[in-house]
Amino acid sequence: MSEDNPSGNKHNRNKKFASGMAMGIAIGVALGVALDNIAIGIAIGAGLGAAFSATASKPPKSK
Repeated sequence: MSEDNPSGNKHNRNKKFASGMAMGIAIGVALGVALDNIAIGIAIGAGLGAAFSATASKPPKSK
């Protein structure tokens, strides 16, 4: 059944990727405000966002 709509899975993965990036950037900006350096916060946020999105967009392991 999942092969009937292969683009649906990709769309779901893209939404998870965007969600992870947004969460990471938000955390990074909050850290940047706390550290009084927004540029460093955005850089940290981009790294965190990449990590969150990579974790979120992995397909579930099947047994």
